[in-house]
Amino acid sequence: MFRTALRNVLAHKARLLMTVLAVMLGVAFVSGTLVFTDTFGNAYKNKSAKSFDHVSVAIQPDGGAAPDNDGQDAKTTPRLTDGLLKKAAALPGADSAIGGVSGFTALADKDGKLVGGDWGTTGANYYPGKDGKDPRYTFTEGAAPTSAAGIALDSRTAERTGYKVGDTVRYSTDGPVKTAKVSGIFDTDDGSVLAGGSLVVFDNDTARKALGKSEYDEIDVKAAAGTGESALKGSVEKILPKDTEAKTGSQLSADQDSMIEQQTSSMSQVLLIFAGIALFVGIFIIANTFTMLVAQRTKELALMRAVGASRRQVTRSVLIEAGIVGLVAAVTGFALGIGVAVGLESLMNSAGASLPDGPLVIAPTTILVALLIGVVVTMLAAWLPGRRAAKIPPVAAMNSVHATPTVRGLVVRNTIGSLIVALGVLMLFMDDNYVKSGGAGIVLVGVIVLTPLLSRPFIAASAPLLKPFGVTGKLSRLNSVRNPRRTASTASALMIGLTLITAMTVVATSMSSAINKMAAGSLKADYTVSMANYQPLAPTVHKKLAALPDVEASSPLRAAYGEADGSYSKISGVDAKDFGKLVSLDFTSGSLAGLKGNAALVDKATADEKGLKAGDTIPVRFDDKKTVNLKVAGVYEQNEMIDGLFTPTSVVDPHLDKIADQQVLLKMKDGASDTAENTVVKALGDNPAIKIQDKQAISNEIGGAINMLLNMLYGLLAMAILIAVLGVINTLAMSVFERKHEIGMLRAIGLDRAKVKQMVRLESVVISLFGAVLGIGLGLFLGWIAGGTIGNTVKTYAMEVPVGRIAVFLGIAALVGVLAAVWPARSAARLNPLQAIKSE
Repeated sequence: MFRTALRNVLAHKARLLMTVLAVMLGVAFVSGTLVFTDTFGNAYKNKSAKSFDHVSVAIQPDGGAAPDNDGQDAKTTPRLTDGLLKKAAALPGADSAIGGVSGFTALADKDGKLVGGDWGTTGANYYPGKDGKDPRYTFTEGAAPTSAAGIALDSRTAERTGYKVGDTVRYSTDGPVKTAKVSGIFDTDDGSVLAGGSLVVFDNDTARKALGKSEYDEIDVKAAAGTGESALKGSVEKILPKDTEAKTGSQLSADQDSMIEQQTSSMSQVLLIFAGIALFVGIFIIANTFTMLVAQRTKELALMRAVGASRRQVTRSVLIEAGIVGLVAAVTGFALGIGVAVGLESLMNSAGASLPDGPLVIAPTTILVALLIGVVVTMLAAWLPGRRAAKIPPVAAMNSVHATPTVRGLVVRNTIGSLIVALGVLMLFMDDNYVKSGGAGIVLVGVIVLTPLLSRPFIAASAPLLKPFGVTGKLSRLNSVRNPRRTASTASALMIGLTLITAMTVVATSMSSAINKMAAGSLKADYTVSMANYQPLAPTVHKKLAALPDVEASSPLRAAYGEADGSYSKISGVDAKDFGKLVSLDFTSGSLAGLKGNAALVDKATADEKGLKAGDTIPVRFDDKKTVNLKVAGVYEQNEMIDGLFTPTSVVDPHLDKIADQQVLLKMKDGASDTAENTVVKALGDNPAIKIQDKQAISNEIGGAINMLLNMLYGLLAMAILIAVLGVINTLAMSVFERKHEIGMLRAIGLDRAKVKQMVRLESVVISLFGAVLGIGLGLFLGWIAGGTIGNTVKTYAMEVPVGRIAVFLGIAALVGVLAAVWPARSAARLNPLQAIKSE
C-alpha cells in the first residue's frame, strides 16, 4: 500500500501542488515565528549579559523599585548615597564601585521635535572610575561630558538626528529648556537604546541635579581579581542601609533573561495564533483536494477493493499519500520559514526597532514542530476523505467515474450545523466575556458546516448579475452549485479571514469614532498641556500660561490620592473659577456652581457605590493621613477621559509633599488655531518635553494606535487570505481536470476558447464573492456582539459600519476570483476538444 500511495503522489503531483503550497505557507509562518523569536531573544540576552560585565554585585532599593523622581520617597531618608558608594568601593574584594541615575530627558532634534518618542528618551550619568572611564559607555567620537555645558549621545541617536561632536542641542528634564554642546558619541548595550530609544549622558553632578536625584538609583560594585560574586555580596550585605538589597550580576542577568523570555514568548504566542488561523484555513484546501482526488479515482479505488484491499488499507493508502505530501510541504515550509525570520528582522530594523545583531538560532524543537505540524495537519485533513474512499462499494463504484455526495449526508450536515450555530448564538448573549468569545468561535464553526446549504440561495441570487454574460454566465452558476460541499469548502477558506478582518475593522472604526465623540463631548478646552512622558508638570507651567493675554480660561489637573469614604480614589485639584469653561460634564444631580471651598464633584460610579447625591458630605483621607469632609457639589457621568473626584486646588495643596500638575487645560479667546498653538509653544520655550494637544490631536493619538494595531492584524491575516486564494485556484484546476469530457463537448458544439475562459473566470468570481459576503456578514455580526460588550464600558461607543472598507474587501474578493482563475481558465481553454471527448 505504501508503494501504491507513493505512485499516486507522483502521478498526481500537479494536482497536489496547491496543497503543498498551502501547508508550506502555514509551516513557514510557524517556523519563521519560532526562529525569529529565538534569534531575537538570544541576541537580546547576549547584549544584556554584556551590560552586566562591570557588575559583580548591585545595591538597589528593596524589591528593585527605583526611587521617585526627586530621588527619595517622601517617607524615607536617602539610602543609596555618596557615603554608601564610598563604603562599597572600599570593601575588601571590591575593585571599583559606580553609582547610576537615570530619568526622562527630552531631546529636541534639529527641527525642534522630540527624539525617541514619548517614552524612549532617557538621561543618565557618566561616573568615571579610577581610569577616568565609565564601563557602561564606549566612546567612538569625542569625550565624556565634564560639566553642565556638555552632553554625550548614543551613536544611534546621533546618526538618526545628524548631530555631531560640537553641535549645540536643546533638552529638557523637568520643564525649563536647556542647551549644551555634544561632547562625545558612544556605543552602549543599554536596553532602551537597543529598543529604539535615545540616551543622553551628563556628567555625574549635572545628571543628579537635572534629574532631581538626591540619591543613586543603583550602586554597582565590581569584584577584584580572585574575589567571587558570592563572597563580595556577603561583604556588601554588611553595609546595606534599611530598605535596600544586594543582587549579584549573575542574578541580575538571569532576571533580565527571564524578562526577555517573557516578552519574546508573548510575541511568539500572538504570531502563532495567526499562524494557527492560516493552518486552519489550509485544512479546507487539503480536505477539498483529497476529496476531489478520491472522487476522480473511484474506479481505481474500487479495483483495489475488488482484488482484496480492505477498507482500512484504502484509508491507510490515502493517509500515507497525505503524510508524504505533508512531509514535503513541512521541509520546504521550514526552509522558507528561515527566510521569513530573516525578513521579519530586516522589516523591524527598517521600521526603526534597531534589533541587536546575533546569529540565526534554529532550535531542534523548531525543526520537530515544523515537521509534525506539516505531517499531522495534512493527515488529519485527509482522514475524512480517506474514510469516504473506504466506504465506496466496489461493484457500485465500477459503474461510475465519480462518487456523488448523498443527500442524506447533506441533511445530517445541515442539522448539525444549525444546532452548532444555535448554541453559539445563545453563548453570545451571555454576560461572561469568555463565554462570548467561545460563542463567536462556535458560530464560526457552525456557519462553516452550513456553507453547502447557504451556497445555493446565494449563487441563485447572483443569476441577474451573470445574465449579461449569456450562456457562459449560466454555465458558471450551474457549475458553482454542482457540488455544494466543494463550493462551500473553497469559500469557507476565504470566509474565515474576511470574518476576522471585518469584525476587527468594525470594532476599530467604531472605537475611533467613540474616542472622537468623547473628546468633543467632554472637553471645552482648546488645548491640553502635559509632559511628553506623562510625568507631572511643574506648577510654574500653569502660572505662565494663565498669564498669557490670549488665554480665556485655564486650570491645572493636580493629582492627589487618598480614600474617599474608605475607598482609594483619584482626586484632582482644579481651578474652580475656570473649570466649568474647560470641561463639559453631564450632571445627574447638582452642578459646577457649588464647586467652591471644601466641595467636590463626584463621578456617578462612586456616588452610586456610596449612595451619594448633591448636598451630601464625603470624608476624604489624603495620603498624609489627614481627613477633610467635602460637600458633594454635583454628581456627573464619568468616561475614560474624565473621572474621579474634582475639588479646588486650595483643598489638595496642603496635603501634597510636592505640588505638580498632571495636565493643564487651556481655552483660548479665539479658539484653537495654528497661531494660538504657536503662542503656547513659544511661551513654554519650544520645550520638547512638553506635549500640546488639541481635541483632534488627542483623538488622533489614540486612533493612530488603534489603526496601527489594525494594520498589523491585516498583515498577519494576509497569510490566511493567500492560502484561501490557493484554495480557489486548486478547486478550479481540479474541477477543470474533472470536467475534461464536458469542456471538450462544449468546445465541439461551438463554445470558443474565450468563452471557456470566461466561464471558469465567472465561476471563480462567484465562489470568491460567496466567501466574501459570508465572511463580511459574519464579521459584522461578531462586530455587533463585541460592540455590546465594549459599549458597557465606553458610553460613547456605537457600532459604525465602514462601508468604504467593506466595498474594498468585496472588490479584493472579486479580484481574487479573477486572478485565481488565470491558470485554470487557460488550462481549460487549451484542452484539445477531440482528446477531451475521448477522456473518461
